[in-house]
Amino acid sequence: MSTSAQQILQAEEDLLHTYNRYQIIFDHGDGLYLYDTEGKKYLDFFAGIAVFALGHHYKDYDDALKAQIDKLIHTSNYYYNEPAIEAAHKLKKASGMDRVFFTNSGAEAIEGALKTARKYAFIRDGHTDHEIIAMNHSFHGRTFGALSVTGNAHYREAFEPMIGGVKFADMNDIESVKAQITEKTCAVLLETVQGEGGIHPADPAFLKEIRKVCDEKDILLILDEIQCGVGRCGAMYAWQKYGIVPDVMTTAKALGCGVPVGAFLMTEKVAKQSLVPGDHGTTYGGNPLACAAVSKVLDLFEQNGMIEHVNLVTPILEKALDGLAEKYDCIIDRRGMGLMQGLEFNVPVAPIIKGCLERGLVLINAGEKILRFVPPLVIEESHIREMTEILEESIRSVYGK
Repeated sequence: MSTSAQQILQAEEDLLHTYNRYQIIFDHGDGLYLYDTEGKKYLDFFAGIAVFALGHHYKDYDDALKAQIDKLIHTSNYYYNEPAIEAAHKLKKASGMDRVFFTNSGAEAIEGALKTARKYAFIRDGHTDHEIIAMNHSFHGRTFGALSVTGNAHYREAFEPMIGGVKFADMNDIESVKAQITEKTCAVLLETVQGEGGIHPADPAFLKEIRKVCDEKDILLILDEIQCGVGRCGAMYAWQKYGIVPDVMTTAKALGCGVPVGAFLMTEKVAKQSLVPGDHGTTYGGNPLACAAVSKVLDLFEQNGMIEHVNLVTPILEKALDGLAEKYDCIIDRRGMGLMQGLEFNVPVAPIIKGCLERGLVLINAGEKILRFVPPLVIEESHIREMTEILEESIRSVYGK
């Protein structure tokens, strides 16, 4: 038995079996490539679930974290720390929002956003029976609050009852949203681009009409940008392409480019009428190490013109995926925004993903019949060509023409 096989066996004996992992142990990364413990090389078009925007082992990023480790890693939020002050200011500038709360993950950011909405409504009218409208086929995380607003019954059913006061409407169907609104509604929550639900961007007219309705009824619009944000869709945050501003937004994943960190942000109006000292907190959130990562990521995005690069390579990726869709009958649609793309098949994609892995390409699904493409944002045309060649080989080997 090989060393890696022994290690996998050990992991299966020690770790709680909540993931059906691929039988690979990744050892290190460099740029767009990952290497397993046996030395095999893989082109990474998954980026650790849209996390490694800068690719693997980016020197300036690594150096910034090493320098912070030598200074200070944690103090708690009883005190200020310089990286958090710098990161919050830079994140405000990049997002156009007014107030920042740093968390440890995207799910925690969702929890904070939900509490913000409930507290805002409580201050407004003194009631505690408010409702939140979320979208069918959405995904917001695995904690109880985040799960309660995730629009997939399969994820929720074994853990019910969820938190109360949640209704579901259909993405890009404004009438279905309006039908759920009552005097108890305190927030409408959606992903600007649905990720796990199949790579579905919000229609501009739909999002603008929701913004209008929320303004008319003093309902908070919460946009989840955990996966689609931080440059992935061709703007720092995808909603910035729609001509609207949310009341609250969540962000994580690429925000720290590998260091676990998230945040929820809000307008000044919401900040003044929602959470106060004692309402919300976190031990690790906003610690110096995590915020040093955020600060450096935001610096590198600006210095290296990352948004411009995403917009430069996006048409190349779209053209490559459209070419595959035209060529193979088993592909029925290509959709997405920026470097968050999906190919929808009329057959299961798991065998294709397995074939890609065997050939040295890391891809992931977004549902049983959708391939998801969320590569590091530093990809070049050569990487797209390499990906396309491997993917096409895998499609042919599994489903033929």
